[in-house]
Amino acid sequence: MRLGIIGLPQSGKSTVFETLTKNISGTTNKNDDRIGTVRVPDRRIDDLSRIYNPQKTIYAQVEYFLPGTAGAKKDHSGEQSIWTATRDCDALIHVIRNHTSAGFEEKSPHRDFLNLDQELILADLVVVEKRLERIELDHKRGKKMDSQEHALLTQCRQSLEDEIPLRMAPDLATAHQLRGFAFLSAKPMLILFNNADEDDRMPEGGNLRGMENCLVIRGKLEMELAQMSTEDAAEFLKEFNISESAMDRVISSSYDLLGLISFFTVGEDEVRAWTIKRGTPAVDAAEVIHSDMKKGFIRAEVLAYEDFKEAGTYAGARKKGTVRLEGKTYEVKDGDIIAIRFNV
Repeated sequence: MRLGIIGLPQSGKSTVFETLTKNISGTTNKNDDRIGTVRVPDRRIDDLSRIYNPQKTIYAQVEYFLPGTAGAKKDHSGEQSIWTATRDCDALIHVIRNHTSAGFEEKSPHRDFLNLDQELILADLVVVEKRLERIELDHKRGKKMDSQEHALLTQCRQSLEDEIPLRMAPDLATAHQLRGFAFLSAKPMLILFNNADEDDRMPEGGNLRGMENCLVIRGKLEMELAQMSTEDAAEFLKEFNISESAMDRVISSSYDLLGLISFFTVGEDEVRAWTIKRGTPAVDAAEVIHSDMKKGFIRAEVLAYEDFKEAGTYAGARKKGTVRLEGKTYEVKDGDIIAIRFNV
């Protein structure tokens, strides 16, 4: 799963990317696209790893993408290539400057949000209008029209012309027939207000469009944290009575934004978090581990992490009766510890 980091110039999006990925060498060409994979912090995996002391501990991961500044150029279709590249992302992180410094104009986070959101809307509107023109031209030439696609695109055009992003219209944003268009304004979005070091407040003036997930970060402070050793960072957080860094919260929020959950497999060889969409049935979760497990699925042995924690050990949970067998249609819950019984 990939999240694209976007923002106006000087918003701090490079700082956010470098802090998230701990890629702060300064040697990367800022004109180039940048990709970094980050593990999702999870205290449950930490606890399970301490108990089982496995040979390997594998966390869930999220990928972050930062379009290069060269992406402001037009591609062959006439669209800015920054948006062409970002269409492959599953969700967006919109970084907004919420601090005033020398050389900067007065901060205006709500204006900046709307300005960039407008760019997303316009980019999608161009795509919609071109496709509608093609459909109608083909129809005049005698080709049968896909009336459902035409109707959905017409609804999209109306929403975009009204300056409403498609994520505000869930039926359009999730429509299967429109998936191939990868509309920018339809993608789930996390807003990061990039504040000064001493400011941890949300900007005044209410919410944005009313459906946004918003977090406050202090970009420079977080970058300093990212460059500390694990021990020094922990001491710093403790000194300021901070339970976790803002970047850990950003990573966790990114995971949630995509509708993802983790289930676990445990043992002396490996403790691992597996990533699935919320609502995934057990038989499909088994396939994430190995395709043979889906083919020969018999039952899933399931133990909720909280029940494991209460019992202290897997054997203790079994004695308490909290280990249970589930069938193919069981919807895996976040934090389930699962062992798949299968035969092929």
